[in-house]
Amino acid sequence: MATGPATAPACTPETLAANNRVAAKSPALTFFAFFSIYFIWGSTYLAIRYAVATIPPLYTAGFRHLAAGSILLIWALTKGARPTAKQIRASIVIGIFFFLIGHGTLHWAETRIPSGFASLIIASEPIWVFLMAAIAEKKWRMNLPLAAGVVIGLAGVALLVGHDALSSGFRIFVGSVAVLVGAISWSIGIIYSRRSHLSGNPVLLSALSLLSGSFLLLTTGTLTGEARGFSFAQVTTRSWLALAYLIVFGSVVAFTAYNWLMEHYSPTFVATHTYINPIVAVFLGWWLAGEKVTINVAIAAALVILAVFLVERGMAKLKINSNAAA
Repeated sequence: MATGPATAPACTPETLAANNRVAAKSPALTFFAFFSIYFIWGSTYLAIRYAVATIPPLYTAGFRHLAAGSILLIWALTKGARPTAKQIRASIVIGIFFFLIGHGTLHWAETRIPSGFASLIIASEPIWVFLMAAIAEKKWRMNLPLAAGVVIGLAGVALLVGHDALSSGFRIFVGSVAVLVGAISWSIGIIYSRRSHLSGNPVLLSALSLLSGSFLLLTTGTLTGEARGFSFAQVTTRSWLALAYLIVFGSVVAFTAYNWLMEHYSPTFVATHTYINPIVAVFLGWWLAGEKVTINVAIAAALVILAVFLVERGMAKLKINSNAAA
């Protein structure tokens, strides 16, 4: 969730096959694109921690999305894309679920909890997406991989938020719950974006959502008092560099790489970043920031990553069965 785009381009099997031939001729570009969604998105958790160390958290997220959204909007407009009233309205809703609640809680929580810890809770998103979709569709479709994934994933989250967070103190517990709320909010946003059936330039749609989210974040940050006592002079060089990294690499570069991959490879293959991001985040947090990796955190990490794999497998089987039935 840390940097995922609001929308993803859809590909027909025929288009995907043609695009695969193009991708096969660009091994260097393919490597860089996967490196971006694997490593860069995984590293954004630590970058957030460094940024919010001296920049108020909601302002950090707001400035980040304002800059990234502006860059992407200019890009989309130069390509001839023009927003519709329906797209603007939808971007406000997506901005609330994805960025105000989803990213706002994450940035706020990282003033209280380790970045690797936060990434593991966020990694449970596919589980919440499945549960939210079942609620929205009022239809409970299940198979063995899905059932196992949901149970194992909830156990991993319970171990993180329940046992490990509570044993570390109330501050850590509150931060963990905030990240969990953000993950669920992001999942609701995904369901909404799917059900809204919005079409159009994916760069434009994401730019509108980012700008909407930045306005909501900056407004909420001001209303909650983040401006009081804040001075640009107090921001360290490391925080400025972290914010610049989040804007340029976390949002613009990785977003572009993600969209290119979605045009040239299957969504299931591209979704493998969901397993890699928390591993990268935990490793970088331990290596560069001295974050402790306890036995419970290691077990929870294994459970969550296994659960995400099983849920993705189970969802893929549901789609195959649904297509066969059709």
